[in-house]
Amino acid sequence: MLKTWFITGASSGLGLEMTRQLLAKGHKVVATTRRSDALAQLTQDYRERLDVVRLDLVESESITSAVGSAFQRHGRIDVVVSNAGYGLFGAAEELTNGEIDRQIATNLTGSIHLIRAALPLLRKQGGGRIVQVSSEGGQIAYPGFSLYHATKWGIEGFVESLAQEVGPFGIDFIIAEPGPTGTNFGANLVRAKPMDAYDETPAGAVRRAITEGSFEIKGDAARTVAAIISAAESETPSLRLALGSTAYSSISEALSVRLAALEAQRGVANSADRQDL
Repeated sequence: MLKTWFITGASSGLGLEMTRQLLAKGHKVVATTRRSDALAQLTQDYRERLDVVRLDLVESESITSAVGSAFQRHGRIDVVVSNAGYGLFGAAEELTNGEIDRQIATNLTGSIHLIRAALPLLRKQGGGRIVQVSSEGGQIAYPGFSLYHATKWGIEGFVESLAQEVGPFGIDFIIAEPGPTGTNFGANLVRAKPMDAYDETPAGAVRRAITEGSFEIKGDAARTVAAIISAAESETPSLRLALGSTAYSSISEALSVRLAALEAQRGVANSADRQDL
């Protein structure tokens, strides 16, 4: 069944790949970007089914206007994909206040505003699906990405709570969690000014790996996007979708460690309860 999709961050990375794949399959796409020229060729090829809209996640009025006008023009939006965002690298002490504020405003606050802008319109049409593109970094953490992880852990918590609130209205969610994937994420990575004090720390080691190109990236962007689309087209998808062997292994290991810690804590708590008796 052909649908109408609304995608943020459609000018590059997973958003651009998703736009291409959906158009090739015959869907309609409202592609939002800060740089409409990046979609010039696709606009020419799919003039009847591609609607390019300017949207900047750090401008709440831009979000409200883009979402509202898209629903008005197309009558119905079946899937909203909250994909726009970027990475910020640096030990927490190395980051500037401005870098921190913009990372949160884009990846977390902007995504929240986008979803909230869509909710009343989805309710009015009787439901819909929202795909929040997170990453394995929404459940695990690498040194040097503390603020990036803060936004991803934050948006996952927001979505998990919100899904329970709006489920009765026929609105459901997918949290996509790809591992390191071959996109231009690294090229767009904002890097804080390094401090010598962190050279020989885990954050320094990750910095060198990124700089030297030895940071392992296994994920294929086309396959990752195809999996997200397949999940979004399914009848009852799971809330979370780990994508790629790296993400699956990393998240599984992290959850196992947490479960073991909880079991240990339960043993301590039970022992304390017996002593109280």
